[in-house]
Amino acid sequence: MPTISLPARQVPVAHDADLIVVGGGPAGIATAVAAARRGAKVVLLERFPSVGGAATNAMVNIWHTSDREKIVILGLVQELIERLQHRQSGAIRRLWAYPTKPETYEFAPHEMRVAMHNLLDDAGVTTICHLAAMEPLLENGRIRGVLADTKTGRKAFLGKFVVDCTGDGDVAAAAGLPFEFGRESDGRVQGMTMMYNVSGVDAHEVSQNESEAVRVVQLMKDRRDRGEFPQFFEFAAKSYLSKGRDPGVSYNMCPVAGNPLDELDLTRCSVQARKQVLQYVDLWRREMPGFQNAKVTQMGSWLGIRESRRILGRVILNADDVVKARKRPDAVGHGFFAVDIHDPKGGGHSSWVEYDRTPPVGQSYHIPLSMCLNDQIPNLAVAGRCASTTHEGLGSVRIQTHCMVMGQGLGTAIALALHGGTEIADIDLATLHSQLRADGVYLEDVPTPALVPLANSTPELSPIAT
Repeated sequence: MPTISLPARQVPVAHDADLIVVGGGPAGIATAVAAARRGAKVVLLERFPSVGGAATNAMVNIWHTSDREKIVILGLVQELIERLQHRQSGAIRRLWAYPTKPETYEFAPHEMRVAMHNLLDDAGVTTICHLAAMEPLLENGRIRGVLADTKTGRKAFLGKFVVDCTGDGDVAAAAGLPFEFGRESDGRVQGMTMMYNVSGVDAHEVSQNESEAVRVVQLMKDRRDRGEFPQFFEFAAKSYLSKGRDPGVSYNMCPVAGNPLDELDLTRCSVQARKQVLQYVDLWRREMPGFQNAKVTQMGSWLGIRESRRILGRVILNADDVVKARKRPDAVGHGFFAVDIHDPKGGGHSSWVEYDRTPPVGQSYHIPLSMCLNDQIPNLAVAGRCASTTHEGLGSVRIQTHCMVMGQGLGTAIALALHGGTEIADIDLATLHSQLRADGVYLEDVPTPALVPLANSTPELSPIAT
């Protein structure tokens, strides 16, 4: 690729803080709030107009909190749930299947967006949206901060610690940390999804015509197989057409596949997905009783991206850790979700529906602090879906509530490191666990550190064929 030379110039320092968090999705919000509540001066940088990431701007508005017997995701997740419940505006509702299934809450993205901003404000976090921060400032094996392009030019944001919560691991990769991308067999990442809302559906008429839903889904499949209709998530389509959906609940059935690190390819995928959504609803208006007046009222501002870079850390969470509910001495919380891999080739299926590789009912695995840390740059950490996992391990821990558990644990650990003048990896784990429990985090069955190695000791499970 050709290059150009840029002249050297002075860059003004916009902020000098204890912690710079890059990325304002669920992981970044939890990291920032947890550290700020423990006394850290925190600046959160977000490239989009509001915080919330996939939960708000991509309209992925479902949170999972239970292991099918009890709630194991508490802490900041539960606090946000309660803030929406106190609104008494119908902003959040518990699904009927709780607790026998882990799908627990659906929420209004616009309400969650405000609740997340309030959470940050109440904690004293300085939140700055509308800028892109990707370039790290490195010096003597440490990170000093990041450069960001603002409306008034390039500026520096300095911090004693930096956490990459970009989802794509942009800062960590630019700093030279090693990463993996995609599955081992062909390098493809999980498929992406465009979420959307539909109004004008007559739910009563839909409920009286369940047999018609079967016919319409089969029609969609037949036309798709002839190349006359786009791919779709069959499991979800059957549910939506047989039961209808609340106008405020997002439809999760529009798959596309591509490279989320390639702007041109990502643009193609976004345009393709928006066209597919209209094709679905156009057909339903013609064919499905109750959908005659249906119309798309909103689509996500961007695609729901499930996977891109996975920054290699001190521990690599794998599918065996998930399915066998493995416990860790450096746990920051629990995860329970299935190894859920949406077809990397863009087909309409996921491994959650086909294989059900889930921890046993009533059990959960530990999310380790070490998956956020690395051995190269001690004051640079990651949280969220760019943390250290295998392709399959990410299929579970990537969901928003698990990313928030990870972020809350990491933010608390950084506050301890700041207070003690240590690296994150050198904090006292017993103190970390005590503070997390005091902050409402569910944290049980933590093994003694001396008895359990921090490195993975078992191989990855056999790959899922998709």
